[in-house]
Amino acid sequence: MPLKFEKSVLLIAGPTASGKSALAMAQAQARGGVIINADSMQVYKELRIITARPSTVEEAIVPHRLFGHISGADDFSTAIWLAQAESEIKSCWNNGQLPIICGGTGLYFTALEQGLAKLPAIDPIIREKWRNFDGNLYAELERRHAQSAARLNAADRQRLIRSLEVFESTGKPLIDWQKQAQHESILQGANIERVFMNVPREELYARAERRFDYMLEQGAIAEVQSLPDIDPAQPLMKAIGVPELLAHLKGEITLDEAKTKAKTATRNFIKRQLTWFRGQMKAWQT
Repeated sequence: MPLKFEKSVLLIAGPTASGKSALAMAQAQARGGVIINADSMQVYKELRIITARPSTVEEAIVPHRLFGHISGADDFSTAIWLAQAESEIKSCWNNGQLPIICGGTGLYFTALEQGLAKLPAIDPIIREKWRNFDGNLYAELERRHAQSAARLNAADRQRLIRSLEVFESTGKPLIDWQKQAQHESILQGANIERVFMNVPREELYARAERRFDYMLEQGAIAEVQSLPDIDPAQPLMKAIGVPELLAHLKGEITLDEAKTKAKTATRNFIKRQLTWFRGQMKAWQT
């Protein structure tokens, strides 16, 4: 049925195995929604089982967008995802549907709400200067733009370098570019609901391990075995379970070893996700 708000959006984020997809399905059915993928691995068409992509049955029940639409051999980025997601959100609004952005890639949600700063090219000489600088980066940034320095950790070398090179190359602090991007975000002025799937860590671990066993039962080995010849450096080839099962298929490790390695990789991934969400998405509903 038509939505009360002309521009409404539901954002569902959380770590792997936290129940995001089930909630998105329930909300889409109850509220006339379209589920838009915000998981960087579920965009690839070659892997459905190993990435826990929605099934064909689920896709038939409610509309799903940006799932399995990219070849693993193709380059993909946050900027490309953002442009596609914005197009899908506009289409939902035009059709009186609720866009439901669901996934575990925190950077996608940040880009959607805050935009991506459209920076001019950084002078290579300036970039090399700061990347090879061995002095106090925090003091250098504080001297040039104290407000920028106050927002950063003095030990965060990567972000300090980025702020310094942007400031010197463009004459504007990075936070100004970021504010401009946020002002241009498609969600400016929209009614935004944010749901973070807050599940105890040990329960997440247990769920993820059970899910990996289920993936194997559903044919994950055959799925990995059927992968085309793709550059090992491509993100698809680093999806959890792919390197481990490939090693097993090559006879390098047993299946039990592959399962153990994949489950350990999943635990480490969950830890990284939780660290990101705690640091970058503090205002979300939990």
